[in-house]
Amino acid sequence: MHPRGRLEQGAEARERAGTMKRGSDSSSDEPKKSVATRRRRARARKKLRVLALMHEDLVPPEDPYSLSENEFHRIKTECDILEALGKLGHETRTLGVRDSIRAIRDAVRDWDPDIVFNLLDEFQGEAIYDQHVVAFLELLRVPYTGNNPRGLVLARDKALSKKVATYHRIPVPRFFTVRTGRRVKRPKQLGFPLIVKSLVEEASMGISKASIVRDDAALEARVRFVHQRLGTDAIVEEFISGRELYVGVLGNDRLMALPPRELVVGNLEPGDELIATESLKHNVAYQEKHNVRIKRATSLPDGVLAELERYSKRIYRMLSLEGYARIDYRLSHEGRLYFLEANPNPELANYEELAESAKQVGLSYEALIQRILNMGLRR
Repeated sequence: MHPRGRLEQGAEARERAGTMKRGSDSSSDEPKKSVATRRRRARARKKLRVLALMHEDLVPPEDPYSLSENEFHRIKTECDILEALGKLGHETRTLGVRDSIRAIRDAVRDWDPDIVFNLLDEFQGEAIYDQHVVAFLELLRVPYTGNNPRGLVLARDKALSKKVATYHRIPVPRFFTVRTGRRVKRPKQLGFPLIVKSLVEEASMGISKASIVRDDAALEARVRFVHQRLGTDAIVEEFISGRELYVGVLGNDRLMALPPRELVVGNLEPGDELIATESLKHNVAYQEKHNVRIKRATSLPDGVLAELERYSKRIYRMLSLEGYARIDYRLSHEGRLYFLEANPNPELANYEELAESAKQVGLSYEALIQRILNMGLRR
């Protein structure tokens, strides 16, 4: 399971909700109400019945003070969202799952929620299985938050999303992929430095300083690491030295591109390149030592701000994304923008990049969570 990191400080005390008890089995697997009926019922009342769906390891415990700082960071997103739902007055139950969809079916049938707040970004230990859970929610005809199955599939594959972006004339780093078990065959026109990543994993999983390679021996070693340690195909990209920018997008049909945020490392080691490593995103001690933060992007070259908004909305639409997502870019030292990837499951914790960008346009954290619910109901 992906550990969840925190780059900006949040509230210290969080309300917790326990894991929902599994409903008993019955002879009928049919949901009680159609999705249209659920939507009509939800629109008729302001307070909703919300089933918060998450990995069972991330269900918050009842005592928040029993956790270490690192342990709390792992579940900060879940804690913040449950707290916001409580402040909004919604009736909320949590459901922790790992590898069985029966608990989801039983909870929808027995508790009859208005909407599922989907916080799963993996299933059965596989990141690429999250789209199947969402497809199952659609079969149950229950509204849910976040992205649809098609958006998850298209955005998850970094190579596929880059090919689509290239077709739409959006600049991307040159790249190639190496399937699991295959040898590296670097195209002659693709020189060093390169960066090696998992083709489908999120949250910077497997990314470290060693991911930037400068010769063929290092390239082969890092691809082998991705294949063996992460168990996925690898994508090898032209490394773009420069700034790292993030743009949150909200909406289903009418889209809002939020103000861009920038990854900043105050104490970058001499000679190191700025990249979002796994330690940088998830290791609290590392973040404090290196003064890691995500701040408002300022002093952008002329035209880049408008380009970020235009590209982000276009990418969001071309990948069939819905609800919310984050689009990641590199801005080269020459001022050229490159699309890196789209994250269909961005960090939703309070004080993180999406929430902070929303606050810049007047959306409080609770208002952001309510808007995400509303978009799920209107889908």
